[in-house]
Amino acid sequence: MEKTLQELAAFLHGTLENDDPAMRITGVNGLVEAGPSDISFAIPPYVEFCHKSRAGAMILAPGDRTLDRPVIRVDNPKQAFAELLELFRPQEEVARVISPLAYIAADAKIGNNVAVQPFAVVESGAEIGDNTVIYSHAYIGRHVKVGADCIIYPNATIRENCVIGDRDILQSGCVIGGDGFGFVTNNGKHNKVQQTGNVVLGDDVEVGCNSCIDRATVGSTVVGNGTKLDNLVHLGHNDVVGENNLFVAMVGIPGSVTIGNNNTFGGQAATVGHITIGNNNVMAARCGVIGNIGDNQVLAGFPSMSHVEWLRQQSKLRKIGELMKTVKELKKEIEALKKK
Repeated sequence: MEKTLQELAAFLHGTLENDDPAMRITGVNGLVEAGPSDISFAIPPYVEFCHKSRAGAMILAPGDRTLDRPVIRVDNPKQAFAELLELFRPQEEVARVISPLAYIAADAKIGNNVAVQPFAVVESGAEIGDNTVIYSHAYIGRHVKVGADCIIYPNATIRENCVIGDRDILQSGCVIGGDGFGFVTNNGKHNKVQQTGNVVLGDDVEVGCNSCIDRATVGSTVVGNGTKLDNLVHLGHNDVVGENNLFVAMVGIPGSVTIGNNNTFGGQAATVGHITIGNNNVMAARCGVIGNIGDNQVLAGFPSMSHVEWLRQQSKLRKIGELMKTVKELKKEIEALKKK
């Protein structure tokens, strides 16, 4: 593909500076990887280094530094870069056919323009929406409802009675609707509690590779519209997660936690069960939340505390070695004084 800078500026609804009529953009790449015929982007704190990139053109926000090369100014350079990736590197189109090597139950309902690849399984009573792609070895259980325009990658599993919204993406190896971790202990023996509920995913949800969302004991485990799970994330049974949350890799949320909207959980963050977390919070990596959280907080550490307080504690911990050395010297002085 080859585009002029004017074409790209119009595509991105941006403003073009230092136009070079002879330049043709043939690719989009990162700051380090980009070459003279590529376009790249920069956001803080990388804006101050972007002039060192070999990229022939750059996408920057209004007010960012000026450059000695063409620049397209847009309000959100990262979003513009994502749009150019789709333009220059579109995903390969999947043939919209149902393979004779797939298993489709006789009473399953398959929408229009659906692809079901070899060795995928669609069980009895399942419903698949229009334009959905089901890759090889994916499993769609009994009475599952999958919305329109979804992508179910190889080896993804959707257990019985679960509901998947529109435009959801389930990456390889994820499990939607596995049994919740429920047991009753009698006389030292752990007896399984039947998990009779399901999982309900909203629209535009993405679940990463090998992530697990457990079915509810009763009722539903719910994930709201626009929420994204990275790889190796676990949501326990009866969790209710709001909209547009981000769960970075290896986050663990136990059962019966209620989470609001627009929260971010850093890598390996976790909570205790049966708590409520509000809206617009950030839990830093490895943060451990042990109680209810309100809105608009930035937390870190275990147990969780304000990020500012955690930074203060960490700075003090780094001085423990020096403090211990001082204590030893003081002990020696005290012993010497006692002898006198």
